[in-house]
Amino acid sequence: MAKPYSEYGREELLNEKALLEKRYNDFKAKGLTLDMSRGKPGADQLDISNGINTVVHDYIVDGVDYRNYGVLDGIPSCKKLFGDLMGVDAKNVIIGPNASLQLMFDYVSQCFTHGAGSTPWCKLDSVKFLCPVPGYDRHFTICEHFGIEMINIPMNEDGPDMDAVEELVEDESVKGMFCVPRFSNPTGIVYSDAVVERIAALNPAADDFRIIWDNAYCVHEITEDAPKLVNIFDLLPKYSNEDMVIEVCSTSKITFPGAGVSALIASDNNIAAIKKRLNAQTISYDKMNQYRHVLFFKDADGVLEHMKKHAAILKPKFDIVLDTLERELGGKEIAWWHAPKGGYFVSLDVADGCAKRVGELCKEAGVTLTTVGATYPYGLDPHDRNIRIAPSYPPVDELRLAAELLCICVQLAAIEKYL
Repeated sequence: MAKPYSEYGREELLNEKALLEKRYNDFKAKGLTLDMSRGKPGADQLDISNGINTVVHDYIVDGVDYRNYGVLDGIPSCKKLFGDLMGVDAKNVIIGPNASLQLMFDYVSQCFTHGAGSTPWCKLDSVKFLCPVPGYDRHFTICEHFGIEMINIPMNEDGPDMDAVEELVEDESVKGMFCVPRFSNPTGIVYSDAVVERIAALNPAADDFRIIWDNAYCVHEITEDAPKLVNIFDLLPKYSNEDMVIEVCSTSKITFPGAGVSALIASDNNIAAIKKRLNAQTISYDKMNQYRHVLFFKDADGVLEHMKKHAAILKPKFDIVLDTLERELGGKEIAWWHAPKGGYFVSLDVADGCAKRVGELCKEAGVTLTTVGATYPYGLDPHDRNIRIAPSYPPVDELRLAAELLCICVQLAAIEKYL
């Protein structure tokens, strides 16, 4: 194993830098255009769902023509599919548009205009959200859109720092928290049973405190020993917190991101309030698409079997990234990463103050990364160290090149700092 860069003498660092610069310039000469910026399914993943386009042969079910208006909260069979998949009663499921991002945005908007059984948030002097970091940039964008003040919550190996969360929710202006509880974006961490229990047991000062439980990767294992996530809706009644959690999920990374189906799961009270808003917002979402998904999967077990096909495509890509990180950076104490067992990302921490430089070097050599800083609110990584790697989209050959170049850039940025 390589020794830490901190033990290198100046001459050794200069020699290492010269070797790395030669490799880097060789990459630049290839004129690469490689993209690891977003967690999009690759074309081979999209292909395994093509059969969904040919499953519908009838459009009338129980006297309802799915081509027409109506059925505001989703067709019964699709509500049951998601209910079975997520371990809740179908009556607590609303089927939405293709992406759960819209469901999250619309719910926060509803809280701003009409409150959550409370004063509308737009009439308050201050609205704050807790944001586990590193986290999902789209959550931060929603908060910025509404002028919500974001408070960083450090992520531990088992989920968000609950000591910090429990202290901060004593502030009545703290109205919510975003969570990606299974294969968290970008770290891949699965919240432990103990952390989920503490979240369910929260006693916030704000009666209208809401947790957006973004379970985007609920069935997205890439290894057979991936940890499970306890169902928070089984725990909430114990603490009389049934109304505190709004869960969302979708088939965006199961079938087609641009033509999937999303679902929102909530308490009876929250479902009633959301349906009241939906009655003004839409007549119905795409019932034909909902029906296609039901016919294609048949049941929750069908979804899980389908996910095994995704895992077979994704795992080799994750292995390429993780193996390259270990081979190039292992033992040098200039980079740290978590080996996820599911989800869509690898979270890489480089030496403090080096992430932006790594991004610049990668871009100059033809590799596009997620914007450095995007995994923190306002795009401000306080330590300038986190980089989100998205292995899913590039073909294997391109991914291998991109991962090697990334590691070269990490080493160059670290040596520049040491020198």
